[in-house]
Amino acid sequence: MLKAFVAFAFALSLPSSLAAQDPDSPTNLKQPNVVWIIPDDMSANFSCYGETAIQTPNVDRLANRGVKFTNAYVTAPVCSTCRSAFITGMYQTSIGAHHHRSGRGQKKIYLPEAIQLIPKMFQDAGYYTSVTGWPVAKGRLGKTDYNFEWDKSVYDGNDWSGRKKGQPFFAQFQTRGGKRRGKDSDGWEQVATNAEKRFGTRMSTDVVKLPPYYPNHPDIVSDWAAYLDSVRMTDAMVGDVIDRLKQEGELENTLVLFMTDHGISHARGKQFLYDEGLHVPLVIAGPGITAGQIRDDVVEHIDIAALSLAAAGIAIPSYMQARDILANDYQPREAVFAARDRCDETVDHLRSVRTKQFKYIRNFLPQRPYLQPCAYKDAKAILIALRQYHSEGKLNEVQSLLMAQTRPHEELYDTLADPHEINNLADNPRYAQTLQELRGRLDVWMKETNDQGQVPESSEMFDSDMKVYTDRMHGPKGSPEQAQIIDNNIALMRKWAAEGK
Repeated sequence: MLKAFVAFAFALSLPSSLAAQDPDSPTNLKQPNVVWIIPDDMSANFSCYGETAIQTPNVDRLANRGVKFTNAYVTAPVCSTCRSAFITGMYQTSIGAHHHRSGRGQKKIYLPEAIQLIPKMFQDAGYYTSVTGWPVAKGRLGKTDYNFEWDKSVYDGNDWSGRKKGQPFFAQFQTRGGKRRGKDSDGWEQVATNAEKRFGTRMSTDVVKLPPYYPNHPDIVSDWAAYLDSVRMTDAMVGDVIDRLKQEGELENTLVLFMTDHGISHARGKQFLYDEGLHVPLVIAGPGITAGQIRDDVVEHIDIAALSLAAAGIAIPSYMQARDILANDYQPREAVFAARDRCDETVDHLRSVRTKQFKYIRNFLPQRPYLQPCAYKDAKAILIALRQYHSEGKLNEVQSLLMAQTRPHEELYDTLADPHEINNLADNPRYAQTLQELRGRLDVWMKETNDQGQVPESSEMFDSDMKVYTDRMHGPKGSPEQAQIIDNNIALMRKWAAEGK
């Protein structure tokens, strides 16, 4: 039924503005370029967002030139699901791309026929399309990580320098961001060394101020210092891209968008529906955007699809769930939504709805621990440190929240009074009406958007994806120890599912 609806809606939304255009035509020469800069694994730890431990002059200048969104949230707190969403302008749950790194084995995931990727729509409108890392690596496309089958020809190359003279370009810069710091002291030292070469200094652990739900374990503090260095390096990269646009005389005719793909990779961040995993920076500057704006209405990361098309004069398909949040007639959302499902071998099922003040989270598998076994996260020194302090009785009540072996079915937080989402109000009778309202909002959203996560992943798809994962770990570049951990985790997931847990 979804496929039929999408096909019908798409047919209605295909006026001549989506037809291929001549890149050398006078009209096309006036079209703005569109540049997305999207680092991995990074929250809004930039000085223009209130971070005081570091200065991020390049992102700050971009914000001063345009608009800064203070309440931007991703619809999925992990790379591939998030990226599958923003490259289509659709909720990952609506297009079957909600499981992290899914469709990678023999069983594939296919988009409904009418849905096109954003670069394809730019390409059809006469744009040169590219995706790259930074610095640009010759001949190598940048990170895509989409959970469905797609045609690489939607990208003309990995750098806009390959375009025809006068041809507008849509360029994506996908960079490592918070992943620069790695998982342990080796990675921390590497990013600190690079920062020292670039800035002459590295971050001191003395300036680190952790959220109250993390203990001051030396490894957690060192990791956070390295993370701040990765933010500094990301800010410098933004400056490099802006400088290139200036040097080539393209800056004034380029919409530059800076966003991250989800929050920091940490125990309570990436893969979870707390703000540490969902809240991201979103800064946009370019032609037609009034400088110095600050917007505090809630927006979703998929909205970058619609606003970018609109900026280029490309019709936004009526099926698209993204909204042009820069439109003069835009009506602000009252709430934003997010979902977390299987991540690698770890099966989970969470949904959330957030307004400017309240966050509601529903845990569909409440009998499982928050920190389920996950080979990717469990290999990080910060998780090892957290579990060490827990076993030694060194965590306080707040820091112990994430160590619980079961979860409440529902969580409700007043994010204005409780920005760290510590005090669960779901059982507080004073908030019964708010709970009921947000519960209803979530139910309606899941139904209206055809949330495919409400049907458990088939054993065939799970087995297909796990084979790819385990084959890689058992291969020559894998780790026998990690392979065994993953095999054990997969067996546990199957056991818990059989038990109805």
